[in-house]
Amino acid sequence: MTLEEVLIQKPAERAQCTGKALEEVLVSAKDNESLTVGVYECAKVMNLDPDSVSFCVLAMDEEFQCDIALQIHFTLIQSFCFDNDISIVRVSDMQRLAELVGDKAGPLEDSHCVLITNPADGLGRTRSGEAAPVL
Repeated sequence: MTLEEVLIQKPAERAQCTGKALEEVLVSAKDNESLTVGVYECAKVMNLDPDSVSFCVLAMDEEFQCDIALQIHFTLIQSFCFDNDISIVRVSDMQRLAELVGDKAGPLEDSHCVLITNPADGLGRTRSGEAAPVL
């Protein structure tokens, strides 16, 4: 699909196309073992190696809107992503996200935050391809 075709699409069609693309990326990343799932696990990865993160998916359902602790975590994660030039995708269907990133045992409980990281062979490299400093 070209940019011109995307621009003439109706907003509802564009949203479906975007959602389908995100699903494909998540499934592919899961197959390549390039996913980190869970608020705390994602925070650890971003703290240790922010250059390994391609982008962040944040999911919020209505039942968690009043969860102040989760809102604080989201604010901190968003700030960290902004400081490290990590793109954020927000989704409203946490249950569907949990189904996509869960394993055969079932969907995960804490799928509020999902990171898509660079493939394993790219670990230890910065976004520009230079060797990452060893601490």
